[in-house]
Amino acid sequence: MKRVMPGFGLTLGITLLYFGLFAMLPLAALVWTAAGAGSRAWATLGDPRTLAAIRVSFGAAALAAAINVPLGVLLAWVLGRYRVPGRRVLDAVIDLPFALPTAVAGIALATLYADTGWLGTFGIAYGPAGIVAALLFIGLPFVVRSVQPVLATLDRSTEEAAMTLDATPWQVFRYVVLPPLAPAVLTGAALAFARGVGEYGSVIFIAGNRPGVSEIVPLLIVTKLDQFDVPGAAVLGAAMVALALLILAGLNALDWWGRPRAR
Repeated sequence: MKRVMPGFGLTLGITLLYFGLFAMLPLAALVWTAAGAGSRAWATLGDPRTLAAIRVSFGAAALAAAINVPLGVLLAWVLGRYRVPGRRVLDAVIDLPFALPTAVAGIALATLYADTGWLGTFGIAYGPAGIVAALLFIGLPFVVRSVQPVLATLDRSTEEAAMTLDATPWQVFRYVVLPPLAPAVLTGAALAFARGVGEYGSVIFIAGNRPGVSEIVPLLIVTKLDQFDVPGAAVLGAAMVALALLILAGLNALDWWGRPRAR
C-alpha cells in the first residue's frame, strides 16, 4: 500500500526526536530532580509560604480570567459586528501583549499605577490588585482571539429570525448566540488562566513581592534557585507542570465538546 505522505518515516523520526529532546527530556529531568527531594517535597509543598504563593497565583489568575471573559467577548463582538472608526488599530493593539516583552509591560503598569503615576490614587500597585491588573493585560487577547473567529462564522439569519419573533436583544444573545459561542469562551478563559498562573515578567514589577501577600509561585521558584535550593525549585516546577497538563486536558475536552457531531 502506497503511503499518502512521502517520507513518512523520516518526518515522523524528526518529529519524535524534536519532541523528545526539547519537550519530554527537560520535563523528565524536572520530575527526576523533584523526585530526588524525597520527603522534602511534601515539606516544600506544605510550607505556609508556598501555600500562600499558590493561593495568590491561582486566585489572581482565576479572578483575572473571570473579568477578561465579559471584556473579551465584548471586544470580540465590537470588532466582529461593527465598523467603528479605528477598528483596525484596535484590532492590532489587542495582540500587543503577545509581542511586548513581559518585563516592559510590568514596568509600564508599575509606572502607571505607582503612587506617583497617573492612576496612583487607586492604590493598585504593589499588592494583589497589581497582580490582577497585570494578568488582565496579558490575558485579554486570549479571550478575544478565541471568540472572534467563532463569532465571525455564526449564521446571522438565526438572529434575525429570533428578532422577527419579538425576542429582545438579550434573549437573542442568551439563547441564539451564546450556546455555539460557549466552547470558545471557555477555551479563551482557560488559556488566560493558564497564562496567568505561569506569568512572571509583567507581575514582579507591580506585585510588591511580599511573601504571604503578593508573592507568586514563579517568583518563589526563582527565589529558591537563588538560594541554591534546586530540589525545592524542581518540586514547585513539577507541581506547575502537573497543573499545565490538567489545563491542557481540559482544553482538549472543551474542543471535543464544541466539535460538531455527525448526524
